[in-house]
Amino acid sequence: VCQEALRVIRTIDDRIVHSLNTSVPTVSFSSRVDATQTCEKLYQTMMEAHLSRDKAIKACLAQTSEAMGHLREERTKDADNLAVLKQLRKEQTKLKLMQSELNVEEVINDRSLKVFNERCRTHYTPPKVK
Repeated sequence: VCQEALRVIRTIDDRIVHSLNTSVPTVSFSSRVDATQTCEKLYQTMMEAHLSRDKAIKACLAQTSEAMGHLREERTKDADNLAVLKQLRKEQTKLKLMQSELNVEEVINDRSLKVFNERCRTHYTPPKVK
């Protein structure tokens, strides 16, 4: 469920080049479109997507960690329960996957910001992040 949700909300970053190409004018067409406003809107949309994905990944991590805690309790009560052991391994794998998603997210965000800055740097300067 978590991975499917991430895939869906990563579409803005997957399509950043297309979005920039279709919305930010070249020099010859710059008089027809407000590139500053377009870049600013795109930046805000991109940042909202990054924030929502970060929250989604962290929520999945918390949910998985909580499930693992319950399964560990069950394992200490009944160490021979194979169903609990199997489910615990499944949750551990899921946790590792979600942790790697944080790294993937960082790469995606960096790539999107780089592309954005290359195309919009003359039109819009994002606020400095503290």
